[in-house]
Amino acid sequence: MEILEILGYVGALTIGVVLGLIGGGGSILTVPVLVYLMAINPVTATAYSLFVVGSSSLVGAIKNMKTGLVDLRTATVFAIPAFIAVYITRMYIVPAIPEHLFNVADFEITKNIGIMLFFAIIMILASISMIRGKKSLKPEPTEVAYNYPLIIVEGVVVGVLTGIVGAGGGFLIIPALVLLAKLPMKKAVATSLLIIAVKSLIGFIGDVQNLEIDWIFLLVFTSLSIAGIFLGVYLNKFIDGNKLKKAFGWFVLIMGIYIVWAELA
Repeated sequence: MEILEILGYVGALTIGVVLGLIGGGGSILTVPVLVYLMAINPVTATAYSLFVVGSSSLVGAIKNMKTGLVDLRTATVFAIPAFIAVYITRMYIVPAIPEHLFNVADFEITKNIGIMLFFAIIMILASISMIRGKKSLKPEPTEVAYNYPLIIVEGVVVGVLTGIVGAGGGFLIIPALVLLAKLPMKKAVATSLLIIAVKSLIGFIGDVQNLEIDWIFLLVFTSLSIAGIFLGVYLNKFIDGNKLKKAFGWFVLIMGIYIVWAELA
């Protein structure tokens, strides 16, 4: 086993630890770990990421459901357009993207480069969200209300983004649940995990029909991430999650910039 491959499995554990420590953000590392450490094609990596993210989020969602933090009605309203969008994206849109996109001078932007650059943009946006925190997203307790048109539009947008880059999209879902469904922050975070789990795993079904899946590798990688979640939850007792989240946000920002450099260099 090569050093990069060993680091890839360590990365799988790290993804779970971050999810367990700060409740989100770890999934943004899945694609870079798979592409740069495990040498997996970006299209396949985004598919694997959906399975890893979906399975890991499902573990967290089940835990939150036991404590009554998940708002099932809100999750259903948001998840239906999201999982339809992510399934269509993985089944039809991603395979339809041409291998050659365009040229910039003598530099060819291919499908793989385009996906990684788009992913880097999502990473940078997510990092800004983590660095800033969510102080402005704490409304007074109020009755849950639904802005159905905007929730459906947001669900479709998040579904398409998830389908293309393979990340959970929690940094988009949580503000939508707070602002559009008037959920308290704790419920929004818990409910987002169920939405992420459902749309990611259903999106992955679209890939099973298009890609050859290495199930042994994928299950080992996912198991390490899930084990990392439990380790992260334990470590959370000793570490300030808010400070860690900002530090991780800076790390994700640097990673996003690195991906842009690596793909264009």
